[in-house]
Amino acid sequence: MIVNIHLAPNAKKNEIAGFDSQGILKIKVTARPVEGKANEALIELLSKSLRLPKSGINIKQGLTSKNKLVEITGLLKLPEEYYGKTD
Repeated sequence: MIVNIHLAPNAKKNEIAGFDSQGILKIKVTARPVEGKANEALIELLSKSLRLPKSGINIKQGLTSKNKLVEITGLLKLPEEYYGKTD
């Protein structure tokens, strides 16, 4: 499964904020976007939330951008609670 994600670093808390009107999943992390820390926090948050190993989550595009394409192996559909949240 490939997911479009908008990552917001330096947030007050780590959270999956839900999909925006364009179908992009918004995720907030407390980590700063320095030396890959925000990307690591993104993978950690998704891993815990989806109960998948970190090795099954791969940033395909956007390593240095807030907009990312993330491949999640072993998942057919995101949990329903991701869809209930919006901006």
